[in-house]
Amino acid sequence: MTYAAPAFESKICPPEQLATRTGALARPLVFTNGCFDILHRGHVTYLAQAAALGASLVVALNSDASVKRLGKGDDRPVNALADRLAVMAALGCVTLVTWFDEDTPLERIVECRPEVLVKGGDWPVDKIVGCREVLGWGGSVHSIPFLHEKSTTALLDKIRRL
Repeated sequence: MTYAAPAFESKICPPEQLATRTGALARPLVFTNGCFDILHRGHVTYLAQAAALGASLVVALNSDASVKRLGKGDDRPVNALADRLAVMAALGCVTLVTWFDEDTPLERIVECRPEVLVKGGDWPVDKIVGCREVLGWGGSVHSIPFLHEKSTTALLDKIRRL
């Protein structure tokens, strides 16, 4: 018996296709980004809240090299980009998932021109990459307060202690 690839994999968008594919999405478009290395309750709550701010949610993931440059530890990311993309794409609230190898997602933001830019509550609005650009084309920028104080680093520390 053969099996087809899961339908959610069609939500994985190479960066070079982002502008075209986001052009066909329902608006307003919401954009967020992050490592999303080991998905936890804090992540999925945040993503659902972000999605509620518009009609489509695009998530850009840091590439493996980009995660390593963030200084989260030599063993990060735990999950390779291909695995993180698949997990993110499987979430119902996510419309499209892409990635970036640079230190920031600014190129992806400019390519898809979201009406809404979102980061987690640990980011002041004026420090969110892309804030100036999104506000400049009439969009809005939000820092969503955490409902569940969770972190991948804390989760990994707990696992290491066990």
